[in-house]
Amino acid sequence: MCGMPQQPPVRSTPSRPRRPDASMSLLTTVMDHSLDEGYAEAAARKKAKGAGGVPRPLRAKLGLALGLVLAALVVTVGAAQARIAAPVVAKERAELIDRIESATSDADELEGDVETLRDDVGERQREALKKHGGSQGELVSLLSGATKVHGHGVKLVVDDAKEADQGGGGPRESAGFSDTGRVRDRDMQRVVNGLWQSGAEAIAINDQRLTALSAIRAAGDAILVDNKPLVPPYTVLAVGDGQRLSTRFQNSRDGQYLHALQENFGVRTSISVQDDVRLPAAPSVTVRTAEPKAGKGTS
Repeated sequence: MCGMPQQPPVRSTPSRPRRPDASMSLLTTVMDHSLDEGYAEAAARKKAKGAGGVPRPLRAKLGLALGLVLAALVVTVGAAQARIAAPVVAKERAELIDRIESATSDADELEGDVETLRDDVGERQREALKKHGGSQGELVSLLSGATKVHGHGVKLVVDDAKEADQGGGGPRESAGFSDTGRVRDRDMQRVVNGLWQSGAEAIAINDQRLTALSAIRAAGDAILVDNKPLVPPYTVLAVGDGQRLSTRFQNSRDGQYLHALQENFGVRTSISVQDDVRLPAAPSVTVRTAEPKAGKGTS
């Protein structure tokens, strides 16, 4: 029985399973070859030449250590220089203090000399007034403030209010001054004029003797008497008939003005009769005009 030669059966081989990322070839290539070949070659050459140096963390630590060393060096040098310069600074300070004390002592000495010379000039003026002024010499000396005086009188103290304010406005405001409890130059002018009109023979404010040429002005909030600044409380001493002078002043318009300051603005005032009031001579008396007395000239 003949028949067709029988082919051996063909055995099918099982196919490999497909990779899950087979469709993401580009992403796979990037992940497998993340470093560009050019960068890789450059890194290789750098490493071959030994330029890789110290690892970065170690370099950072070395840099920090070097910075700390430099900072410590700067601080040490500064402290050393300060320690070296300290004696020099102390010496210069001591020399400056000595110069200030010496200058202050010289100024005090010169001021004492001025006072001595002023007293001598005043004494010579008084002798000249007695010699050539006859019986009017003492009167002229008294009225001009060239001599010290003492006798019965009054003591008037004028002070700012306890809560004197720098701001505000009101009926006393004029020429930049505000309506406050501070005593002003115009207040003291009225007080002094009131005392003169009430019979005072000589007046001084805080030991500053007033004359016919004295000026009471203001410089800011300070009161000046003959360009000398005064500070409150202002103590006004007046020589005269004590009780009569006190009564006449308090009843005068200027005395009522002072009372109004006390009632309306809190300015503190007090007046008392004194048995012995002592006033200094004026610091300087300048003779502006003089006429020879008839019959006393020389041939």
